[in-house]
Amino acid sequence: MADEVRAGLEARPLPFLPSKYFYDERGGALFDEITRLPEYYLTRTEEALLPAVAREAVARVRPRNLVELGSGVGGKVRVLLDAMEEAGTLESCTLLDISESAIANSLSQLRSERPRLKASGVVGDFLTDLRAVGPGESRLIAFLGSTIGNIHPQDVPAFFRSAAAILAPGDAVLVGLDLVKDRARLEAAYNDARGVTAEFNRNILQVMNARLGADFDPAAFDHVAFYDPDHAWIEMRLRARRALDVRVPGAATALSLPAGGEIRTEISCKYTRAALEAALSGTGLMLNEWRTDPESLFALALLRRLGRS
Repeated sequence: MADEVRAGLEARPLPFLPSKYFYDERGGALFDEITRLPEYYLTRTEEALLPAVAREAVARVRPRNLVELGSGVGGKVRVLLDAMEEAGTLESCTLLDISESAIANSLSQLRSERPRLKASGVVGDFLTDLRAVGPGESRLIAFLGSTIGNIHPQDVPAFFRSAAAILAPGDAVLVGLDLVKDRARLEAAYNDARGVTAEFNRNILQVMNARLGADFDPAAFDHVAFYDPDHAWIEMRLRARRALDVRVPGAATALSLPAGGEIRTEISCKYTRAALEAALSGTGLMLNEWRTDPESLFALALLRRLGRS
């Protein structure tokens, strides 16, 4: 964490913080609140699509093992587990998350709800630590919640290759993608009227203070979120209301910002089917099924590991 934060804050012309550090306990609670906001269509749209898609994916892949990346044992993961159980295939579930406490809590829930299920956890980053899951077969990887949008497009093919490396031929990845759409609709989802997203954005500074001894004043920053059509992504930033000098001793760095200076905290890429297929080229995965809602707001894509029809 120290190395990543130091590299981000020393980047120029725009310093940044890795978005994975949003999710301390308060950040997770704020994000849960965001998912229920009227402006934030992503979660409810994906949840409406998932039951039918889960049954179809299980029927196609016949997975015995579910690997879930990054969101814990929420309702969407339970939908997949239920579909596998109904099909008579469910044997095990592996959770990968950057938070050890999140994994511990999720495993406790799983073992309580499904005592016969083989459940395990891996603490790690899905960009760098997928290999820690180990090789396997009859496997479905769940990468939901449009989390793929937080990966820089230049890094997405490498992520897909690492996913393919822990799958057997015919296994699959089920990925949720937010789609390119009207700019106003996109920007409203990240600038809610109640200001919950603004609090979520500023909370990353509290994480820096708590974990790296930084002296950020979150109240000295404004939340900024806008759509960049050239990159097809939403960009979230924090803008200093006044000139600031911040120390981050745990990362052995410091940051000086003028009034109006900004720190990027997140990108959220928006996809088309063509953009996804381009990112899959040469990765060992191919698009097998693409499902969207009637408004084409969101897509669930089933990606199969090459090697068997």
